[in-house]
Amino acid sequence: MGVLRTQVGIIGAGPSGLLLSHLLHLHGIESVLLEARSREHVERRVRAGLIEQRTVDLLRDVGLAGRLDSEGLTHEGFELRFGGRRHRIDCTALTGQTATLYGQQEIVKDMIAARVAAGGALHFGVTDVTVADLDGDRPVLRGTLDGTPTTIACDFIAGCDGYHGVARRSIPSGRLTAYGHHYPLGWLGVLVEAPPATRELIYSVHERGFALHSMRSPRISRLYLQVDRDENLANWPDERIWKELRDRLATDDAQPLNEGPILERGITAMRGFIVEPMRYGRLFLVGDAAHIVPPSAAKGLNLAVADARLLADAFAAWYGRGDGDPLAAYSPAALQANWRGLEFSHRMTHLLHRFPDATPFTSRLQRSRLDQLVRSTTAATAFAEEYLGIARR
Repeated sequence: MGVLRTQVGIIGAGPSGLLLSHLLHLHGIESVLLEARSREHVERRVRAGLIEQRTVDLLRDVGLAGRLDSEGLTHEGFELRFGGRRHRIDCTALTGQTATLYGQQEIVKDMIAARVAAGGALHFGVTDVTVADLDGDRPVLRGTLDGTPTTIACDFIAGCDGYHGVARRSIPSGRLTAYGHHYPLGWLGVLVEAPPATRELIYSVHERGFALHSMRSPRISRLYLQVDRDENLANWPDERIWKELRDRLATDDAQPLNEGPILERGITAMRGFIVEPMRYGRLFLVGDAAHIVPPSAAKGLNLAVADARLLADAFAAWYGRGDGDPLAAYSPAALQANWRGLEFSHRMTHLLHRFPDATPFTSRLQRSRLDQLVRSTTAATAFAEEYLGIARR
């Protein structure tokens, strides 16, 4: 039996856990990070890649944006298609800010490389993590590290291990209030070996459902189709996917899609979820462990990064000057921002998708909202500020 001691124990090697470990290192605070999956798995899992400028600025400030700056795709706006016509929302002209397309798995690779180079204590493949004594002064992590059952005594624990992780499930029943909503929708996503047809994202509203044209690099496209929440992937051969994408993205003057081999595919059910508070004793919940947003507005990564930054600053105040107020303020501040991000994601989901219970009346209301967005500078500015995360500051 091994015994370790650290200041902050971190569960989960997603963006929030890795960034928190990196930020703590910059503050001179020790951490040990445990991840159930292998390093290879963590670095390969494809997630969203639309990064707000505030997130990009943070990654630059802490030395994690080398590849992002050389390989990321800067976007000044996006295209909105409905009624067979194309409309462009120029976010930079409206707000002075941009977004960047850079795959989440690439961010994870960059963060792992930085932690390894700094000698960080990262342990992958730890499938038996448990926590104990969360409401005491010395919470404990336990797991098998390199074949040795190990106990890690911590000052604090950060649960960055996602919706299905052990951290939130270790909090006693009745101490958290959960708010959740399941949408009757799913996204069929495909990663395609073909150059993007345009330089910016395309959001398309169609009578058969939403479609999104995105990209991961100048050679790789990422495309999505709205499907039923419980749709079977076997019902979607390549020919059907391409036909539906062509139909839903079509306009009279649109650039044809560039088609190519489908490298990956999958269906994601859409949901919203938040728990309150994001703390129990000396355990703090971060990122997807505390909140899930529908992917319509690509807020998940950005909200997780904001959580990690807020918590790292709170730990720095605690260890630097013994100030516990920022730790006490972490949950209320994070929840305010996360509810704002979820509200916009919910609103954007209803703006873009065809719901099963749609009627001619609700469809005309949706069209009216779309018309206002492309005709009113005031409406477009407010939307762009939410889309780029400016309104959450």
